[in-house]
Amino acid sequence: MKKTQSILSLLVISLMLSGCAAYHQGSMSGSAALSQANFSYVKQNISARSSAAYVFGIGGLGKKTLVDDAKKKLVASNPLGPNQALANVTINFKRAWYLGLIYQQVDCVVSADIVEFR
Repeated sequence: MKKTQSILSLLVISLMLSGCAAYHQGSMSGSAALSQANFSYVKQNISARSSAAYVFGIGGLGKKTLVDDAKKKLVASNPLGPNQALANVTINFKRAWYLGLIYQQVDCVVSADIVEFR
């Protein structure tokens, strides 16, 4: 019995001290066609973040919901005016695991430039 407790204690301590790991993933898409010189930059490198937490893989929001939430925050904090559009949109994900695989933090960052067409 004492040996089983020692092994179990060692396993729990190893799991708690296992550190963390992070994984980054991103993509870029252009929402405005910038093939001609008929635009000017209004703002550059604006961004918004949304995040979700998972415990044992349960909880948080779906991937699409994280992107939608971050994009809504981006547009709310930087409203588009007439003849303006988002360009050079990038979506980046960072996944970090803590305490082994017990706790996972997922961050989504949407960044873009605002352009105005003439």
